[in-house]
Amino acid sequence: MRAPGPSGARELHRELAAGAAPGQAADLHRCRPRPGRGRLRARSGRSRPPGPGPCGKRGGGMSTTRHPLVASALALLAEEVRSTEALGSPGAVRDYLRLALGDREHEVFAVVFLDPQNRVIEIAELFRGTLTQTAVYPREVVIEALKRNAAGVILAHNHPSGAPEPSAADRMLTDALKRALALVDVVVLDHFIVTRRETVSFAEKGLL
Repeated sequence: MRAPGPSGARELHRELAAGAAPGQAADLHRCRPRPGRGRLRARSGRSRPPGPGPCGKRGGGMSTTRHPLVASALALLAEEVRSTEALGSPGAVRDYLRLALGDREHEVFAVVFLDPQNRVIEIAELFRGTLTQTAVYPREVVIEALKRNAAGVILAHNHPSGAPEPSAADRMLTDALKRALALVDVVVLDHFIVTRRETVSFAEKGLL
């Protein structure tokens, strides 16, 4: 079986932009999440060192077997978000995160690391949780930002339940990460909540 060419990946990209769910667009995953919102928890203790991420660098060790079409679309989107200012191409960032996280059956916390010009350095999955919650360690996020010499970050996590609204725990974690990262002059520019159908922005809701 040959891997699909760029045209198939671009078609998936277009379907995502039109609002199709990642699994429906590629006809790949069947995910039946239980009701309820996701819940993130900030942890102050040490965690396991992050393993290889989705870009072949340091991340959360949460690689998953992907259909070749999804892998090709992710590669195209990753190239797009890296080649432009992240804030100047928010649609590409949203599409990448929704394709990467939208169909996960467990919560995943990811970070988009940005340089001083808001260009993407790397998108890394740092923590993996259960169906309804993820333990996030601000100390580890700070360490990963310093490793990449990042000037800013965009935070993201998925809600497998499909409920896109931020929970109280999501807002508390965002505030904790903003305070921790501010100590090393790293700015939190946004926090996205990702579901199969949509991506909700903390910044657009005035929660930052």
